[in-house]
Amino acid sequence: MALFNTNSFRVTEQGLSVLWQKQQVIAQNIANQDTPDYNCKHLDFYAVLKDKLESSSVIGGKVAPGAKQVDLVTRVIVDDSTNTQPDGNNVDVDSQSAELAKVQLQYQALKNQMNGQFTRLRSAMKTS
Repeated sequence: MALFNTNSFRVTEQGLSVLWQKQQVIAQNIANQDTPDYNCKHLDFYAVLKDKLESSSVIGGKVAPGAKQVDLVTRVIVDDSTNTQPDGNNVDVDSQSAELAKVQLQYQALKNQMNGQFTRLRSAMKTS
């Protein structure tokens, strides 16, 4: 649908998906805090997002003809360079809990942004 064919909507939608995945990775880390030889995992997408936004041509909020579509790709990185516990586990529960709280706030902000977009569309449809 043309109403939703904008980089803003697509980035918001995919951002929600990425943040959901990040919450899952962090929850898995916290759940495995006592598992011997478990290595902490991190979800990386910031470099991919930056590259996509810089390479996309946007005209009036819509993707220009021939421009790259914004598709966020994530990758899970395993931190095997540090061992903070004698059993080989490197999950720092305090930092993971803080990161989870941060991700939840980001998720809420993107959800509010998307709800705002839908509210504006509903308002525009009522006035026309």
